[in-house]
Amino acid sequence: MKINHVALYVNDLEKMKTFYEKYFNAKSNKMYHNKNTGLKTYFLEFDNECRMEIMTKDNLNNIEKELNNTGYIHLAFSVGSKDKVNELTKQLENDGCKIISQPRITGDGYYESCIIDPENNQIEIVE
Repeated sequence: MKINHVALYVNDLEKMKTFYEKYFNAKSNKMYHNKNTGLKTYFLEFDNECRMEIMTKDNLNNIEKELNNTGYIHLAFSVGSKDKVNELTKQLENDGCKIISQPRITGDGYYESCIIDPENNQIEIVE
């Protein structure tokens, strides 16, 4: 058994699609739009066949996203090397992304940095 995909409601569907395409090499399908419910979605596929669905519709409830809540906390993207972690983190920082932690070796042995995406979701960039 494997996880087929994760899904994330977003406010700005196009901005989020562009973010994941630009920084994480996502490949998007054609947008699905259910005119009856107003739901719009994209499936984003990453290099290893992992997929994420980003979705939006009218009247979403925006909740405060805090790092110490239960439930969903972050997505982690493996970029293949320490140099790539460093490069992508620097690029994101230069482009105005909020950096939670600069590249480092964590207590559990990962080389990673942590950033916040345009809609305040935490992303780990790992070796």
